[in-house]
Amino acid sequence: MSRLVESYPVCLSVIGIYGLIVGVIIGQSITKPSNDRENAYSTYTGLAHLCAGLCCGFSGLAAGLCIGIIGDYGVRAVGYRASAVTLFPTSQTEREGYSNIPDSDEAAENTIENVSGSDDQNKLFIGMLIMLIFSEALALYGMIVALIVSQHSYSCV
Repeated sequence: MSRLVESYPVCLSVIGIYGLIVGVIIGQSITKPSNDRENAYSTYTGLAHLCAGLCCGFSGLAAGLCIGIIGDYGVRAVGYRASAVTLFPTSQTEREGYSNIPDSDEAAENTIENVSGSDDQNKLFIGMLIMLIFSEALALYGMIVALIVSQHSYSCV
């Protein structure tokens, strides 16, 4: 699961780069007004650029929230599985919060089942990685829409 936690800053920094790309493209398309007080940057173009920035920003916010929620639940699921603490206790010892992990090596050798849950953790890692990729796609779609919207312009001259 540490591999998954290490991928969060990478996902979130890519989402930040999407906003930087949109900002640079919008900044390059803003025209400088002339000295004879004629403005070529219309209200329509300004609102198109505002909508492009909001679209990229809100989709990045939604993707960041989605990544955070996925990470929170993934870490909790792996933590519960690794400690063999169940979410729905049935016996008195489970209700008190004790795990089923043996305390000594001799007791561990007598148990047949694998309490680490490495197979389940690998399956959980793959599933969570796919969910992280799809949640980052939200920001990518927002950037694509922002690039399309930012190309709309109307010249006043």
